[in-house]
Parts: sequence; C-alpha cells; structure tokens
Amino acid sequence: MAKSLAQVNAQIAKLQREADALKAKEVAGVVSRIKEAIAIYSLTSADLFDDAVAAVKPAARQKRTVAAAPVVGKKAPKAAAKKAESQIKYRDEAGHTWTGHGKRPNWFKAAIEAGKKPEDLAV
Repeated sequence: MAKSLAQVNAQIAKLQREADALKAKEVAGVVSRIKEAIAIYSLTSADLFDDAVAAVKPAARQKRTVAAAPVVGKKAPKAAAKKAESQIKYRDEAGHTWTGHGKRPNWFKAAIEAGKKPEDLAV
C-alpha cells in the first residue's frame, strides 16, 4: 500500500522525536565526561577557551544591541501566541486524519457507522 503524505509526515515527526531523545541522552553523557575530565586535570575556563576566543574575529562575534527606549504613551505590541501543533490520533486508509479534538469529521463518523472501532483508526 502506498503511503500518503500525512503518513510520511507522521513518520518523520516520530523519528525526529526519537532523534531528539537520543541526542539529549548523548549530550548528558558527553557533559558528564567533560566535567569528569575537568575535575581530574584541574582545568579552568582559561585552559579551555583562551585560544578559541582569541581566534574568533571581532566581526564573527555576536553583536550586542541596546533595545530602544519605549515611546511614552504607547503600549508595546504583544507578541502573537503560537498555537501548539496537534498530534494526529486517527487516520483511515484514504489518508484522512483527525487529532481527536473538535467535531468528529464525516470520514470518521462513516467509518464508525461501517463497524470500525476508534481503536482501529488510531495512529
């Protein structure tokens, strides 16, 4: 059976979550080994970073900017809230998807009426 775009995107999202979890686990181990080496060899930040900081060109360093003073009498605009992306909970053979929030879509209702259970459509 050919995969739909939604199925591939769901698989990509799942793999990205797995990759993020593995990276977090590996980072914890690396940080632990670095801390251990620093303690064993009595290293300081000067031992680790002096040469590296000197080698960075001034233009490559991150520039610091001073925020402009607010205009008196005007409110600063509020940042738009990001809407959290919902995870797909149900999918049918045709590739229709539903997050499980809001009104049940027609394809979902039809599948239930045809004898399927919600568990059959769960991702």
